[in-house]
Amino acid sequence: MAADDGESEERPGGQRWWRYLRDIVSSVGAVAMVGLFVFAVSGLWPPLVAIESPSMEPNIETGDMVFVMSAERFPGENATHGIVTAAAGTETGYDRFGRGGDVIIYEPDGDERRTPVIHRAMLWVEGGENWYDRADEDALGTADDCAALRYCPAPHAGFITKGDYNGGYDQLGERAISEPVRPEWIVGTAEARASELGWLSLRSSRAETTQRKVDSPAV
Repeated sequence: MAADDGESEERPGGQRWWRYLRDIVSSVGAVAMVGLFVFAVSGLWPPLVAIESPSMEPNIETGDMVFVMSAERFPGENATHGIVTAAAGTETGYDRFGRGGDVIIYEPDGDERRTPVIHRAMLWVEGGENWYDRADEDALGTADDCAALRYCPAPHAGFITKGDYNGGYDQLGERAISEPVRPEWIVGTAEARASELGWLSLRSSRAETTQRKVDSPAV
């Protein structure tokens, strides 16, 4: 009888252990399903970037977490290589984060070792093009003709980019951030932001393995 009593006392504990294991497996499975769904939608992994500097303010701020999608996933009207420029977006009413055109995440000069930049695609230029006359004069600094611009005529086809907060194009002057951005340098397009959720990633050394950090240089 004592042996029977002992066996009956062990069963509840065994059942609790199996329930605990089942809950863990279910939770891991749910997280995996969410991850697969997000990947299916974005076409990228990781699909989130943490913003670590201010040049897209006030539309995207330092410490925000931004959801990123592959540029070719769901391109807007009049897209070039999946990207709607500010010039095209202004004409069609296509806007992202408060202004016309797509905000892109790109690798400056195509260098994978550099921190990616998140800025707005302003216009598309062809290789050898004098794009000075199509540019926004407020974003040209003191340049008064094509020759005064570092990348004019354009050394190759690509996007001219600019931070919303910045006064000049990324391709302007000796402090230029990048050459015109080739389509293959683009990581993706910014689609949505979660205010301040990026601070956890920026402050955690472990975040390097799960979330990408992007720069937004103020120039």
